[in-house]
Amino acid sequence: MIEEPNIDIRPLVERVKDVLRTCYDPEIPVNILELGLIYEIKLEEGNDVHVRMTLTSPACPVAESLPVEVEQKIKGIPDVNNAKVEVTFDPPWEKEMMSEEAKMELGMW
Repeated sequence: MIEEPNIDIRPLVERVKDVLRTCYDPEIPVNILELGLIYEIKLEEGNDVHVRMTLTSPACPVAESLPVEVEQKIKGIPDVNNAKVEVTFDPPWEKEMMSEEAKMELGMW
């Protein structure tokens, strides 16, 4: 019997979201996807991934390192050709952008 290699056949955008769930703002114990920091995930021709994200504030202590971490992790996904992370503050991040799960975890009801 020939074993098939363990290949993830889920859509690429779902695999990108899984990777984003491994990235955290070090001051808040919730991943950046659930925090609402990801505004857009766009798959472009050739499996290039473009992510538009924000930070909790322009003075965020990880403003330099978090976007680089996100970009590197996305580039590590099989089938991704390239990744680009764009940081924006328009619209500014607000607590209301968090998922229900994040609000529950942080006790923000």
